Amino acid sequence: MAARRTVNGKAAVAHFDEIPSQPQPDTDAEWKPVRHFFDLGSFGASLYVGHADGEVLTSEHSETDEAGTSHEELFYVARGRATFLVEGEEVDAPAGTFVYVRDPDVRRGAVAREPGTVVFVAGGAPGEAYEVSLWERDEFGPASV
Repeated sequence: MAARRTVNGKAAVAHFDEIPSQPQPDTDAEWKPVRHFFDLGSFGASLYVGHADGEVLTSEHSETDEAGTSHEELFYVARGRATFLVEGEEVDAPAGTFVYVRDPDVRRGAVAREPGTVVFVAGGAPGEAYEVSLWERDEFGPASV
């Protein structure tokens, strides 16, 4: 795993290019497991990097059926451009755009619209202790919890 820089032993710092990629279970996009890299325990966090126009960043999913959680999710387009599909409606999202999906039952997904598109996603269930998604548990094993 890449080294994290620390600030006075109180904070960890890394550029997203320094976070190692993992195979993504259901798309060809690059997945950078931010939560795992920083050992976050209170919310989920991932980066998705698309290398071609049309590349699926996050497959269409709900957080209840496919993920097995009740997470709300906040997406941020850090670089490039993406199209989000939220319950069947397309949302154009150039760099700097946030897309927030509160309802865990709502289906959502994202596709890169430019090579090098980077989308950050953070999620968790309001008022509940963080629960690792089933697909992430499958990827990293029970120790990821």
